[in-house]
Amino acid sequence: MTAIYERELDSQLNGLTGYIYGALMLLFGGIYVMVCHLEQGATDFTYVLYSLTFIYLIGIPLLTMRSVAEERHQKTDQLLYSLPLSMTKIVLGKYLALVTVMAMPLVLLGLYPLLINALTTSGAIPLKAAYGALTGFFFLGMALTAIGLFISSLMENVGLAAGACFVVMLLLYFLTSLAGYITDAAAVSLAGFAVCTALFGLILWRLTRNGPFALALTVVLEAALGVCFALFHSRFEGLFADVVGQLAVFDRFDSFSYGIFDIRSVVYFLSVAGLFLFLTVQTMERRRWAS
Repeated sequence: MTAIYERELDSQLNGLTGYIYGALMLLFGGIYVMVCHLEQGATDFTYVLYSLTFIYLIGIPLLTMRSVAEERHQKTDQLLYSLPLSMTKIVLGKYLALVTVMAMPLVLLGLYPLLINALTTSGAIPLKAAYGALTGFFFLGMALTAIGLFISSLMENVGLAAGACFVVMLLLYFLTSLAGYITDAAAVSLAGFAVCTALFGLILWRLTRNGPFALALTVVLEAALGVCFALFHSRFEGLFADVVGQLAVFDRFDSFSYGIFDIRSVVYFLSVAGLFLFLTVQTMERRRWAS
């Protein structure tokens, strides 16, 4: 796993993607610090990190687009499949290298509160809240990196992987706002869950390449959904919008931006990362046996 980690890290640092991500993070971080703290005299560093979450919309696709998609395009993934390593170790090696690159500019961002306190006299930044928010910002990046790695594992074209990842990041960023447009009608919730179930069946087919199994499971789940709707019709009112709102990854950072270190959000971020790493392992494992 160490060799995979070093290889992926070397690939990121010898290319432009890692540096572009770091430059964007530090550039906009510096701009927000200058405007909020040095000019306006604000004492809340968490606002800077909250404003920087949009950098992940561009940064995560940049970091993850080449991880697996380029391997598949250049056929070097066959070398990975021939290694005497479990696919879990291969995926973890790649993921930890991406997380390392993602965290590098955050280390420098961690110096900003100290520098601000040293340079300004208008008010000291609460370091406990600032570093708690920075920790939450890191865990948010971990979750998004795992999602980007999974998307890259599904693609053979680097540009397509970056585009698909950007669209997913954009949807996650505005998920709560989009959920507000969903009506509370029970039929709308039923339709939303039915579409999600169909998408689950499609992903299952992509992972297993077992069409009959994926189709049979999808039909069973759709039938169970219909039975639940018939029995508990009133509970479906507004349910889909509530579920969509709960899945908003970016919104889980809100508590950190208020100076609250939310353990539940940390667990949520780690759970999302674990889920998509598992899906990435299954995708690459299926491809290994197919080859």
